[in-house]
Amino acid sequence: MSSTFQVSSNLPKETKELPHNIEAEQGLLGAILLNNDIVDDVSSIIDDDHFYEEVHKRIYSVITRLITKGQLATPVTLKSYFEVEKSLEEIGGSSYLARLANAAVSLEYAKNYAGIIYDLAVRRSLHRLGGKIEYDAIQSDIDIHPSELIENAEKELYQIAEKGTQLHSMQSFDISLEEAVEQATKAFKSDSSVTGISTGFIDLDQKLGGLHPSDLLILAGRPSMGKTSLATNIAFNIAKKAYEDGNKDQNVAFFSLEMSSEQLATRVLSEQAKISSNEIRKGNLSQSDLDALVATSQKIVEIPLFIDDTPAINIATLASRARRLKRKHGLGVIIIDYLQLLRPPKTSRGESRVLEVSEITQGLKALAKELDIPILALSQLSRQVENREDKKPQLSDLRESGSIEQDSDVVMFIFREEYYVERTAPSPGTSEYIDWQQKMSEIHGQAELLIGKQRHGPTGNIRLSFESKFTRFGNYISNEQSQDYD
Repeated sequence: MSSTFQVSSNLPKETKELPHNIEAEQGLLGAILLNNDIVDDVSSIIDDDHFYEEVHKRIYSVITRLITKGQLATPVTLKSYFEVEKSLEEIGGSSYLARLANAAVSLEYAKNYAGIIYDLAVRRSLHRLGGKIEYDAIQSDIDIHPSELIENAEKELYQIAEKGTQLHSMQSFDISLEEAVEQATKAFKSDSSVTGISTGFIDLDQKLGGLHPSDLLILAGRPSMGKTSLATNIAFNIAKKAYEDGNKDQNVAFFSLEMSSEQLATRVLSEQAKISSNEIRKGNLSQSDLDALVATSQKIVEIPLFIDDTPAINIATLASRARRLKRKHGLGVIIIDYLQLLRPPKTSRGESRVLEVSEITQGLKALAKELDIPILALSQLSRQVENREDKKPQLSDLRESGSIEQDSDVVMFIFREEYYVERTAPSPGTSEYIDWQQKMSEIHGQAELLIGKQRHGPTGNIRLSFESKFTRFGNYISNEQSQDYD
């Protein structure tokens, strides 16, 4: 374009080869000097670091500083800032500012130019990252494990991909209101109260409104209550719906720190084929059972459920793998089994366990906000539950409860009274035994999900059905028969 001109012609050859567009930078800066309001439109796209030419970085920085103070940024007001700027003197001195104004483009073009500048800056960042990866691979301390180098590289790559997006920029209240109305309209049109991702459990969805982006949810319980079973059921329900809808934004990542991926898959097979997981594990199957397992596996083989069974994984590695999965395949929900088996960041290792767990929960909450997805983390409860006559868990029963309760948006407890009553069976033939049988018949196959905290809604209890043989939870209905979720 005739109104533009070349600068920095004495740059090294290898630097000139980096992607850049001097004319776009000149046109954008000129437009801003003529109309300072343009900064409001482009500041969410670029900042001074996105400019290739060093002088342009300096000019843009001074412009935004002046505008922030409520002052005008024009060639005249900027002149005093650059009278002693040697780099500007080399290309014409303060008169260069006036020449920029002459190279100005319209507001519409200014936005396009800002996009071009940003895209080229991303390419340069990728070039620098490639060089850093090469350097670290050769020059880094031999004590640093290669996996850590990979995690750092992936984190920086994700930051490059996300930097400059407007997802987390400041926005006016009217835009926030519009988004809130859109969510309410979506719920109205769906004839339900579910605005988030459905768990597949009707009462739970109604209570929570589904699983919402950026939320950290805790599912806690004592051993044998069915935490993993319920989490697996939820994971399968979400992944199955994502597959049926072709919605990659609801793919599920399941980090199983306690069970292997094969054991987790066996649970899913047992649940879906309605064949005892214990019999599957021992191989006590008929030919028809085996045929049913094979047929079921073929039906569900393509559901987007990704399992990572790395033991004692640290929070940084988990975050890195989640970012990679979202980038490559799409990701809607993360489930972690379970929180206390996660390793904290290196900076807090060796500190008190409370501090370590606090680092973990803060990291999970930050990751949920960063990826804009819900994270469901399972948690163990302290033994004090067993010492009470009423075995229903409370918030104070959470291990290292302070940080877990504080950082989470939702805390739920899974409770099966049947588990405890079953272990108090009196001698057969006594009156106590008859009363015990009556009690068992009343609570058999039932479970409760106790919502102890919900930041954006009510607390309360939800009843579920439970088939222990298939490790399968279901929707509870009034006639006390479980209703399968399809």
